[in-house]
Amino acid sequence: MKNEMIRALSVSIVNIVYGNIWRLREKCLSSNKNKAKYAFLYESYFEHYGAWIGLGAKFDGIPIFPHGYHGIFISNSAHIGKNVVIFHQVTIGSNMIKGSKKFGAPVIEDNVYIGCGAKIIGALNVGHNARIGANAIVVNDVPSNSVTVTKGTISTIKTEPLDNEWIINNG
Repeated sequence: MKNEMIRALSVSIVNIVYGNIWRLREKCLSSNKNKAKYAFLYESYFEHYGAWIGLGAKFDGIPIFPHGYHGIFISNSAHIGKNVVIFHQVTIGSNMIKGSKKFGAPVIEDNVYIGCGAKIIGALNVGHNARIGANAIVVNDVPSNSVTVTKGTISTIKTEPLDNEWIINNG
């Protein structure tokens, strides 16, 4: 309860004192004095929305969040271009497994539209004017002026009964 109150209060402070989270972000990045205070407010603000936008992420412009920040995750190493539309529950994440082919973070170019629930993971490039469909999982480069979607589902039929009992670990 106490943490929820702190997070809710931080949202009010950010909006009243700084006008919006992006002005506070600028303070975090440009100030050596009070940096811990600014970072605490910044992190608390996004925790309120169940979100994370890394301070190390590079933005060429302020992204458009039509449904707010709910569930958004943007890696510290991501690079986001101008006029990027990012819906809720989107992950733009780094692949931090050493030796993997796509080690690193995505680069999202200008005017990209990212549908809700999309996951863009690893060192890849999403070209300008691309569209990423809802719930798409992107692990390879996306060409400019293209649409990327996940097509349907594949069901594997098992001959033996499956046990889907949820086990609660109380210890």
